[in-house]
Amino acid sequence: MKQVLLLHGPNLNMTGIREKGVYGSETLEDINRELMEYASKLGIALEIFQSNHEGELIDKIHEAYGKKDAIVINPGAFTHYSYAIRDALAAVQLPAVEVHLSNIHQREEFRHTSVTAPVCKGQICGFGKWGYFAALDLVNRL
Repeated sequence: MKQVLLLHGPNLNMTGIREKGVYGSETLEDINRELMEYASKLGIALEIFQSNHEGELIDKIHEAYGKKDAIVINPGAFTHYSYAIRDALAAVQLPAVEVHLSNIHQREEFRHTSVTAPVCKGQICGFGKWGYFAALDLVNRL
């Protein structure tokens, strides 16, 4: 059974509350529940963690070393400036997929650059919660 870590970064705990036109009206808890069910059907043991704190996300990435087969990460705003999260992903050398609910390339200019994507297998953005499902499918095939 594949072991996968799913990380949600800052403000994703407010999904379903903040900017519904951008992020949707489903809560993160609802999305996580669906993802756990889907992962189970795929034969994936999924651990989900959300934090608004960069260091906590880095600690979870470090803890994944030697224990997880892949990482799915939505770094939130950290996408655009957290070299520390980028370096943590590079350090553990696990296949990672970056996911964003919105299409970051159609939004404000500062959101167009990801410092974390270059150390990931790929990036999925703009498909809402379905990006997470696609990421699980992809890491299951690695």
